[in-house]
Amino acid sequence: MELNEVGGGQLVLSEKYGNTGLSVVTPKSEEEIEQILRTANEEGKKISVMGRGTKRGYGGVKQEYDLVLSLANYKGIIEHIVGDMTVTVRPGTTIAGLQEYLKKYGQMVSIDPSWPEEATIGGVIAANESGPKRLKYGAARDLVIGLRVVYADGSVIRTGGKVVKNVAGYDMNKLFIGSMGTLGVISEITMKLRPLPKFESLVLLSIDEDRLEELKAFTVKLQDSMIEPVSLELVNPSLSKKLLDREEYTLLIAFEDVEKAVRYQEEWVAANKPDAAILSNLSSDESREFWKGFSVIQPNALKENEPADHVLATVKISSKNMQVFDILEEVRRLKQGNKAELDAHGGLGHGLSFIILKGPEESVTSTIASLRVFVRTKQGFTTIKHLPFELRKKIDTWHDNPSYFFLFEGIKRKADPKNTLNYKRFIGGI
Repeated sequence: MELNEVGGGQLVLSEKYGNTGLSVVTPKSEEEIEQILRTANEEGKKISVMGRGTKRGYGGVKQEYDLVLSLANYKGIIEHIVGDMTVTVRPGTTIAGLQEYLKKYGQMVSIDPSWPEEATIGGVIAANESGPKRLKYGAARDLVIGLRVVYADGSVIRTGGKVVKNVAGYDMNKLFIGSMGTLGVISEITMKLRPLPKFESLVLLSIDEDRLEELKAFTVKLQDSMIEPVSLELVNPSLSKKLLDREEYTLLIAFEDVEKAVRYQEEWVAANKPDAAILSNLSSDESREFWKGFSVIQPNALKENEPADHVLATVKISSKNMQVFDILEEVRRLKQGNKAELDAHGGLGHGLSFIILKGPEESVTSTIASLRVFVRTKQGFTTIKHLPFELRKKIDTWHDNPSYFFLFEGIKRKADPKNTLNYKRFIGGI
């Protein structure tokens, strides 16, 4: 583990992923957060804000801040209104811990990010994370109905509300969700909930790479039908081999509903699948175990288990949904003669693809550069979600600054004029 709790709850961080600090503080109340920020802001100090630290390889070209503010110990349920299906939590609460609590009431937060045992809800919201079930669940920004945020000067604001039908005024939540902690420290999060699914299953369709067009035609037909999968995730052969021991393209079609509805949709897939595709169904228990394994395939800044001469990286690509086929085909081309491993998967309903690279530094960096050139031809966007600090100084985490970047700059100047919070962590060095 790269982040260890030692005496007094203090945290020790290695320097591999940057975003470290001369000292680490772990507040346990909002009042403590206010005081820490107020003092640092007055003294002109820079603060790195994080939960447990799983995303320290995501953005940032500053090795060391004056202070690391870890919210790992500021956790727990503040309020859960079962009848209204809302929950209010502190940001250090882990995703798995929150889901385990809600399970007792037959409810869940409909989000499935990577590493749920370690990822905190505050970090997931700050990065606007999502998982393979984004097709049905949406991203973090789709769940939040209210926040409490501490600004860099120690002042506290509330955005949104604590009820689902909160439609008055501008949705200020959106400013902070996905801002990578650069505008304020989220101290409280209110989210809407879903009932736990009555039944779930996972249908696997595997097909040879030379028959991929048939799978593409099937996907178009499925999306034009009344079938409502929770996920429609395409996995490349190398990742399929690791997950399922099948070295073929595999389409992961997940269903969650009452059993009768799930069975009907399974039958539809079986009746309409390509003749060349191999089909198998995983039961509820089997599908849950599969998704647990799937949730830990991306690198995590708390883990350092790669060889010293290898680099781990994750590239996130945003494109039109059906361009996922083109992207995974480009990954296949780039694998030829490449010394780096390239595992890839992408959502055919939402257009987000993830390429996980492992190999020598030169191979990883040249592959990232090639991917970016290709994605530009598709008018897509690339973001480096995980990369060691030294390489982030050479390779920009973010795609080209958007035309509306001046708005980001203006909001940052207004919210944090002294650049106290997560300075240089976000797009364009904000």
